Parts: sequence; structure tokens; C-alpha cells
Amino acid sequence: MNNCLPWDTAATDADGGKTAPAAGTQVVRRLIVVMLLTAAALDLTRCGLVMAAARCPAPTAGLVTAGLAAATLTARTARGCRAGHRWAGWAALLIGVVSAPQAAASGFRSPYMIPDSATAALGILLAITILATAGRMGRRDPTQQILLPSVPPMKAKKR
Repeated sequence: MNNCLPWDTAATDADGGKTAPAAGTQVVRRLIVVMLLTAAALDLTRCGLVMAAARCPAPTAGLVTAGLAAATLTARTARGCRAGHRWAGWAALLIGVVSAPQAAASGFRSPYMIPDSATAALGILLAITILATAGRMGRRDPTQQILLPSVPPMKAKKR
């Protein structure tokens, strides 16, 4: 089974061996990891704000537990994306898609307005980044020439 992300294609050299992934692939992967870690930090920030502004302990415990679970899942996805696992790309896309509605659920009220706005914007950027780069990075360059291995000429047998 191939554990690479869909956009992790490596060029092949003349001997048929794989070369290192393209530099653009590494940049995209690092950008996605940074976005995921930022989303995890925003989840932890929201947890801290919930505990600081808490009035009832039961809903606060539920919100903090959900925030810690989301931060853990996001950090795990960032680790998987950094390692190049295929599931991490799909999980990052899912996190990006659900971040904006999750942040809007609180209604952008004070004191959560800044982390909620940042989470919504980051989720949209994360989803756009994954969708925009997955198709482009997965295709081969149509202008790329195919290198065939050279075959030495056959020698005549001596009798």
C-alpha cells in the first residue's frame, strides 16, 4: 500500500529508481503542517478562554474536553502529514472544512471573537491549500521528457 500523500510524486531517474520528492512538495507539506499546528494552538486558546470565563462547571468541562480532543487530533494529523501518510491529507482537508462552521457556532461573541475568527479563516485557507495543491502536485509535467535507459549494442558471437 502506498503511504504517500496524493501530491507526493517523485521523479524517476534513468535507472528507474526514485529520486527525492520535488522541493515544492516539501514546501506544501510544511505549510500544511504549520497551518494544522496553528489550528491546534487556537483550539487550546479557546480552551483557556472557556476556563477563564466559566460560570457552570459541567458545560465548561465538556467544552474543554472537546477542545483538547480537537487539538490532539489536529496535532496527530500534522504529525501524519509531516511523515507523508495518505490519511493525513484527507484528515487535514476534513479539519479545514469543519473549522469554519465550528468556529461560527459560538457566534463570534466576546471573548472568543479573535480565536473564532482566526480559526474560521485558517480552516478556509487550509482547505483551499490542500485542494489547490493536491491536483497540481499529483500530475506529471506534460513537457517533461521521458528518459529511456541506453542499451549497449549486442556483440556478435565468435565461433
